[in-house]
Amino acid sequence: MSRAGGFGVLGAVAHSPEQLEIDLAWIDAEVGSRPYGVDLLLPQKYVGATEGGLDRDELRQLLPPAHQAFVDDILQRFGVPDLPEGERPRGMSMNVSPAGYEPLLDIAFAHPIRLIASALGPPPADVIDRARAANVKVAALAGTTAHAVKHAEAGADIIVAQGSEAGGHTGEVGTMVLVPEVVDAVSPVPVLAAGGIASGRHMAAAMALGAAGIWTGSVWLTTAEAETEPVVKQKFLAATSSDTVRSRSITGKPARMLRTPWTDEWEREDSPKPLPMPLQPLLVGAALNRINRSATTPGSGAHELATYFVGQVVGSINTVRPADRVVLQIVEEFIDTLTALSGHLDV
Repeated sequence: MSRAGGFGVLGAVAHSPEQLEIDLAWIDAEVGSRPYGVDLLLPQKYVGATEGGLDRDELRQLLPPAHQAFVDDILQRFGVPDLPEGERPRGMSMNVSPAGYEPLLDIAFAHPIRLIASALGPPPADVIDRARAANVKVAALAGTTAHAVKHAEAGADIIVAQGSEAGGHTGEVGTMVLVPEVVDAVSPVPVLAAGGIASGRHMAAAMALGAAGIWTGSVWLTTAEAETEPVVKQKFLAATSSDTVRSRSITGKPARMLRTPWTDEWEREDSPKPLPMPLQPLLVGAALNRINRSATTPGSGAHELATYFVGQVVGSINTVRPADRVVLQIVEEFIDTLTALSGHLDV
């Protein structure tokens, strides 16, 4: 995306410091002097926040046995096979505490990043100070106007107003309503519109609402370069805009994803409530690993369960395109849309 003229941002909340170093070194080699950024979760509320964060073993002690039994029952009923002998399950860790994300910041600031994005909560003061010293801009995502104001007051350089249509962690207010509210509330801080945006027409609408630009996510999940699980990518290509749901079943916080039997199981009346972050991802990480690993196994129900975060705009994404082609088509359609609109002004 960066090579095509956009501004690529790497979601790194689940990275280990070692993996982040590998990925950023690869990005540096690929993009040259073009800009890119890193996206982390920096929430204020999570299990262990008052202690400054708990380690993995301490968190595991907090997992209720009934929840683990519920997850195990899903895997058994859907016939999800065990991992091949000798293959260790890969859990899901979310580095949401300072102890978790500070090593990632150390790695990120050692590379020529141009942006740090906080996807949950106002960016901490020490993060902003560190970014200022490194000439790195700070973006913060907001699902409500009140949150956007807090982000601006904290010192964020850019506010991303993300409507409910968006994939991943998102609120309940739609993009059409949220963006102009946030633009008015945080001016002169620039606002990027997010949620339901995947085309030039969407971009034109966002700019008409007062946004300075757009922040996109779902449109990249079906690109030729995307690392999306193949089974999930095919589901995305076949999905409609009605096939997503806001669910706490993966991260513990409401996040929009493809609706599958996995999300349905967590909505049953007799199901346990999802655990708060970061307990829920710790609980389900190994199970999701098994599901993705077995999604193409004949006779397994893993294919049905497989899901991932994606926005409602998935309904208009039905072809696999190279990332640079996506950028070009957005820009071309944006220009065509503005040209067509200008024709309506002729009197």
